[in-house]
Amino acid sequence: MSKVIIGIHGLGNKPPHKLLENWWRISMEEGLRLVGSKHKLPHFELVYWADILYTKPLSPLENMNSEFYLDEPYTPAPKKFKFDKKKYRLKLVDYVRKVANYLLLGENYHLKYSFLADKILETYFRELQIYYTEDCENKANIDCIAKQMIIARLVDALDKYKNDDIFLISHSMGTIIAYDVLSFYSTDIPINTLITIGSPLGNPLVISKIADASQKKFGTIELQTPDTVTKFWYNFSDISDSIAFEYILADNFKPNSAQVEVKDKLVVNNYVMNGVSNPHKSFGYLRISDLAEALVWFIEDTEPNLIKKTFRKVKKTIIKVARRIGLKE
Repeated sequence: MSKVIIGIHGLGNKPPHKLLENWWRISMEEGLRLVGSKHKLPHFELVYWADILYTKPLSPLENMNSEFYLDEPYTPAPKKFKFDKKKYRLKLVDYVRKVANYLLLGENYHLKYSFLADKILETYFRELQIYYTEDCENKANIDCIAKQMIIARLVDALDKYKNDDIFLISHSMGTIIAYDVLSFYSTDIPINTLITIGSPLGNPLVISKIADASQKKFGTIELQTPDTVTKFWYNFSDISDSIAFEYILADNFKPNSAQVEVKDKLVVNNYVMNGVSNPHKSFGYLRISDLAEALVWFIEDTEPNLIKKTFRKVKKTIIKVARRIGLKE
């Protein structure tokens, strides 16, 4: 059985498939180096779906005023990154998310004020609005078939590697697609580890959609780790990432039948371009130490334990100090 990493990207138009796939790979390899791992990355394949909704990919060669101009390419981790623990933001986010859930979610996860949610989708999240489009009369309209086309891309990738050990990484809207596929479509293909980064899965609107899909599919509402996930589900969020505002998924998603539970952790996304940070950017998430350590456990086929985690943290600290004072590894 071979080990395979499958990724699926998120919201917005993207660079060409192979370029984005290469940048994801480089980001993960960068993360492995930063935790002192000498492992080679297993085979990686990116599920790409931006071309379904966009006629042309992003490019740095486009005019800067063009809608197809690529303004946030992959960049290596900055040598110095100003990290603010943002305790006040954390308290504010925790308060607001509790209030939002109370005000927006009703009985059986029914969404209150759905008209407001629809307006927000229409204004800010075009791809998500299309993904959740229902009751279309014109089947030739891309909005009516986009969801099934997007889902088919991930279903096909999982089926391609169904006899391998799969490590699935999903970013942003890709986490919604991954959750839907694992819960309602590819329900018989084992996933060793599920990684969600910058995820909006805890958003009341998304929760209500998942609950509705569960009711229609199974006749009951089951918000849980998909049963296809056999070992781990890690959810990583930066507190400044507005897309991952509802960063504690364990509040809504219970363990699956094998008692695999979602493990939420706040991390630091250090993506910076031209002096401006973007805490939602996939490249920054893909190189975080927590994701790299999960990759190491997957590659080594070992269980994380306190001794190993402590050793890796000490090793990572030594490497950082050595780099700061100019020593070679």
